[in-house]
Amino acid sequence: MGPRDAASPASDRAASFVAARLRTAGYRVTLVPLGVPAGVSWGVRVPAGTTVDVVADPPGFDPTRPHVVVGAHLDTVPQSPGAEDNASGLMVMAEVARMTRRQPGALPVRFVAFGAEEARGGNGTLYAFGSRHFVASLTGAERSAIRGMVALDRVGVRAAPVPVCHVAGADPSLADAIRAAASPAATRACTNKASDHVSFQKVGIPAARLGSVPYPAYHSARDVPSVVDPAQLSRSGAVLWAWIRSLR
Repeated sequence: MGPRDAASPASDRAASFVAARLRTAGYRVTLVPLGVPAGVSWGVRVPAGTTVDVVADPPGFDPTRPHVVVGAHLDTVPQSPGAEDNASGLMVMAEVARMTRRQPGALPVRFVAFGAEEARGGNGTLYAFGSRHFVASLTGAERSAIRGMVALDRVGVRAAPVPVCHVAGADPSLADAIRAAASPAATRACTNKASDHVSFQKVGIPAARLGSVPYPAYHSARDVPSVVDPAQLSRSGAVLWAWIRSLR
């Protein structure tokens, strides 16, 4: 699909593609529209427009009952095809969603592909529009029901461990629980404040991020499929799957 700024037709195509995958897996899928402002994304001017959050709920899902949220962002910066950032996260999410429908765990999982994660402000502060919109739309009962949120963002670059990050200054218990559930798989602790998990942590929902290994093609036209290591995708998915299976 190539570069897919949040306000572009390519982003809409990505949303439709992910929605179709999740519907095929057996989820009730809702596309929730939201507006995004004009701005500058990684040095390139981008227009105002609309994007969507793709929200996938298992059959019979009640958002006021205990559950967890797993998310990954749809958009890229305007000059990058975004194989690692963030097709890697989207496809690991879609595959784990398929597995979870076949083998549901003790807690339901709500899967969300967020629109407009990438910054649209020169200082990097105007970002995560889709996840902030999602959190703002929740009732108090729905927020209280979320036991944890995991963002999959850049999970495919080869590395010995899988990064499991929490927001600096926040309680790391969720990230610690993910790493414990994944043992003996190799993971490493880290802090990160640059993805959709931050929107949840800001309102008191425990949140963590899988991924964020540095790589030379970051936010460039060179972020193509050869950047992504299939083994690392499998490792990242296995860490997420182990955590989901551990929930009680």
